[in-house]
Amino acid sequence: MLTNILSIALGAILINNFIFSQFLGCCPFLGCSSKVDTATGMGLAVVFVMGLASAICWVVDTYILVPLGLDFLETLAFILVIAALVQFVEMFLKKMVPSLYTALGIYLPLITTNCAVLGVVLLNVQNHYNFIESVVYGITGGLGFMLAIVLFASVRERIQFADYPECFEGFPICLVSAGLLALAFMGFSGMQIFG
Repeated sequence: MLTNILSIALGAILINNFIFSQFLGCCPFLGCSSKVDTATGMGLAVVFVMGLASAICWVVDTYILVPLGLDFLETLAFILVIAALVQFVEMFLKKMVPSLYTALGIYLPLITTNCAVLGVVLLNVQNHYNFIESVVYGITGGLGFMLAIVLFASVRERIQFADYPECFEGFPICLVSAGLLALAFMGFSGMQIFG
C-alpha cells in the first residue's frame, strides 16, 4: 500500500507531471509565470483546489453518482464541485491575502476551467483509485503543477536579462523555454519507482 502511494506521488510530481507530460493546465502556467511569487501563489491555490476536489469528487462519485447509476454525469458534477471550491479560494484570498488576490487577477477564476484540476479528478475515477490514493494523487499532482510553474517563473525572470534574437521577443522565448523544461522532465519518463 505504501509503495503504491509513493509511486502515485512521485509519478504525479515528476513522471506524469500535468504540465510537462500531460500538457494540462497550460493557460495559467503561461499566464501566471512571469514572477516567482505570483507563480508560487497560483501553485498553492491549485494544490489546495486539486487536493480538496479529489477528496470531494471521490465521495460524490462513490456514494452518489455510481449507486444511483448516474456515472454519465461525472464530468458535470466534478465541474460544479471545482467551481464551488474555486469560489471559496477566491473569497478566502480576497479577504486574507489581497495582494496575492490582485496579483493572480483573472487567472484565479480560471482555476475553475483549469483542465489540470478536472483532469486529476477524472483520472482518479479512470484509474479506480481509493480515497487515500485519490487525495494523494490530487495533492501531489498540484505539487507537480506548482513545481513546474515556479521553475518556469524563475527561468522567465532570468530570460529578461538574457541576450537572444529579437524574433524570439515575448511569447516565443517563453514557449522555447517551456519546451526545454518539458524535455528535462522527459528524462523521468520510463522510470520505474518500484520494480
